[in-house]
Amino acid sequence: MKHSGCPVNKGRHFSCEDCDGNVSGGFDASASQIVLCQNNIRNQAHMSRVVTHELIHAFDHCRAHVHWFSDVRHLACSEIRAASLSGDCSLLNEIFRLRFGLRRHHQICVRDRAALSIVAVRNISREEAQKAVDDVFESCFNDREPFGRIPHTKMYARYAHRDFQNRDRYYSNI
Repeated sequence: MKHSGCPVNKGRHFSCEDCDGNVSGGFDASASQIVLCQNNIRNQAHMSRVVTHELIHAFDHCRAHVHWFSDVRHLACSEIRAASLSGDCSLLNEIFRLRFGLRRHHQICVRDRAALSIVAVRNISREEAQKAVDDVFESCFNDREPFGRIPHTKMYARYAHRDFQNRDRYYSNI
C-alpha cells in the first residue's frame, strides 16, 4: 500500500468490532478503514483472507478512486479483484462450501462471490449484481495488482512478493 502512495496506519485504518449476522469484515470507504468482525472470524487463515480481501478494496479505493456508492460497476470490479486475489475462491474453501469443479472453476467462483458481496452491501437484485459483474469481469479479473499473479498458495504468495520487490529492477537499465 505504501509503495502505491497509500500509507497504512494499523491503529487508524483497522478496527476490530462485533458485527451483526455472519459478515466477517468490510471496508468503510468514507473512513478509509477496514473493519474486522471479531465475533465472526473463525481462525487465523480466515482472518488472513478477510484482511487480504479488504486490503484489495482499500488498494482500489486509493489507486482507482472507486465510486463505491454511485457506480455499481466500480464496486463489482473491486469485488471481482478481492474474490480472486484474497483466497476466497481457493480450492480448499470451495471444498468446504461443497462447491468445486475442474473447468474454469476459479472464474465461476469469483463471479458468484462478487455478485453475493454486491447484493450484501447494495439494495439491488441478484440479477442486477450479476450483470454488473459480467460487464466488467474480463478486465477486472485480469487486473492482478499489486500481486502480479493470483496467490493461490503460500508458494505463489511468496513468488508474488518476490516479483513485487523486484518490479523496478527490470526497467532500471533502460
